[in-house]
Amino acid sequence: MKEPSFGVNISTSAEHRRHPVADAMRAEALGYDFVSANDHPSGTEPTFETWTMLTWIAAKTSRIKIATRVLGVPYRAPGMVAKMAESLDRLSGGRLVLGMGAGYSDREFRAFGLRVPSPGEKIEGLEEAVTIIRGLWSLSELTFEGRHHVTERAVIEPKPEHQIPIWLGTFGARALTVTGRVADGWIPTLEMAPPEVIPEMRDAIYEAATLAGRDLDDITLVYNMDFRLDERSADSAGVVTGSPEQMAEQLRGFLDLGFSAMNFSPAGPDPERQVERLAQEVLPALRSSVSPCLPRPGCAPAASVVRGSMHG
Repeated sequence: MKEPSFGVNISTSAEHRRHPVADAMRAEALGYDFVSANDHPSGTEPTFETWTMLTWIAAKTSRIKIATRVLGVPYRAPGMVAKMAESLDRLSGGRLVLGMGAGYSDREFRAFGLRVPSPGEKIEGLEEAVTIIRGLWSLSELTFEGRHHVTERAVIEPKPEHQIPIWLGTFGARALTVTGRVADGWIPTLEMAPPEVIPEMRDAIYEAATLAGRDLDDITLVYNMDFRLDERSADSAGVVTGSPEQMAEQLRGFLDLGFSAMNFSPAGPDPERQVERLAQEVLPALRSSVSPCLPRPGCAPAASVVRGSMHG
């Protein structure tokens, strides 16, 4: 199994009390492997635009990877995303993870004057976008005519110096198949995909990858979750809670499900302290954890996870 890697969410909030760059610098100092940020450009709360904020973070850090979690594909032309990603990856010294999704909020589509696609159209568009981006990164010229995206003799230079990972945030059966066919990583959210449904979803990805002739070890499974490190916390749906020992036990169960990376968002008061405690009191015990076997289609989940408890 891959050595586990751990990331932390950086809020896009632009309220005066929030300092995303300082939060990312602190995460780097604490030993986290990556930071991530979501992509919801429309809303009444003040927020930073995701790509701009992550670029500023990349300029102020030196080691930690930077991940979009996840860019809404319909908000930006895939060819432009390919160019943006190459530039940020190069300028950051190869630290970008390009996370993408189909765009779940129909309200955001309407807010920006975009046609609201059907769920099937969103998934088709997502796969086409990955095809275009990879094509522009690798081919001297790309002409592509899909149902949703088109390029004509498109060229970007320079090409990436290495393979920029593409993670997809997907949930439905058709979207999971696309993930298995084309993605380097899968990043579901615990609230929308609790542990008890992960084996079936994971196996759907692996089956599609196998049919596409891919090596399953090339697909990184990344679990995105809210957490609250508190010995007195009661069970909370969709939030991993408990003492450091209880939380470590739960996270080991997620490793047993095949997740080799996890992304954490602090829930509750004092998020800075939560992030610090997680790095110092929980994650060191998991750094050397190795799952007994890398789950494959048909593999049963760990017993501690099947119970479905988010609290030890």
